Amino acid sequence: MVKGVIVPYFRERKIKLTELAPSDIQDFYTAQLQRVKPNSVIHYHANIHKALKYAVKTDLIPSSPADKVDRPRKNIFVGSFYDTDELNRLFEVARGTKIELGVLLGAFYGLRRSEIIGLKWDAIDFKQNSITIKRTVVSCNVDGKHIEVESEKTKNKSSMRTLPLVPEFRERLLTLWQEQEENRKLCGRSYTKKHEDYIYVNELGERIKPGYITWFFPQLLERNELRRIRFHDLRHSCASLLLAAGVPMKQIQEWLGHSNISTTADIYAHLDFNSKVSSANALRGGLQLQTAH
Repeated sequence: MVKGVIVPYFRERKIKLTELAPSDIQDFYTAQLQRVKPNSVIHYHANIHKALKYAVKTDLIPSSPADKVDRPRKNIFVGSFYDTDELNRLFEVARGTKIELGVLLGAFYGLRRSEIIGLKWDAIDFKQNSITIKRTVVSCNVDGKHIEVESEKTKNKSSMRTLPLVPEFRERLLTLWQEQEENRKLCGRSYTKKHEDYIYVNELGERIKPGYITWFFPQLLERNELRRIRFHDLRHSCASLLLAAGVPMKQIQEWLGHSNISTTADIYAHLDFNSKVSSANALRGGLQLQTAH
């Protein structure tokens, strides 16, 4: 964001740090809102705000012009969700493909793409039957070069979470472990050792690329005449099914690894029909309503 969008914008206009005014930042936001969603501009704002705060701290500027610019408002997110039948159909058509594991982890555990690819074998405890989400792998462009960034931490503190390893996934992962061991022996020196600790690798031990999932997923849907959704919407599908099953919002927050419950509520409150039914019944119990004759 900094190197690809923010810096080029101000460099083209030859605006120096000491000359930066609130109106310059506001103009930048206005320009970006013409091409990206408000949420992206909010991320730009966070980067600019943090950088200028540091500039003040190190006496490069007396005050931060970003403090005088309003943070862009979030756009209301309305995601696409698969119901149980659609997910089961998706599992069926994904079977045997390279994204099968990603689809299953995204739909059942609600994992982000970066969390799926970042999974290593030490995150799986076969004795305690648990899976710990504690790493990520993301792709980005730096100085015109496409790279993958491995991180020993998740998106936020709450995103690091330990979830139960259900029997179906336990058996699947044990089978996958055995397959990788066999591939190591069969491929010999051709097997990639760089990613040998990672779970999500191909037959040669090469880690599945984030972009491959994003590229292949919509093709899989179109080829099998499934309703088009984003890969990230599997995470939302997971949340919608949990809500439909009556799981409390707090537990869904912990399952998905949101930083606070307000994030979960903002995204999924409109789906929480069960709580609305409870509210309606509570009102009916106290009020003496009569049916029309």
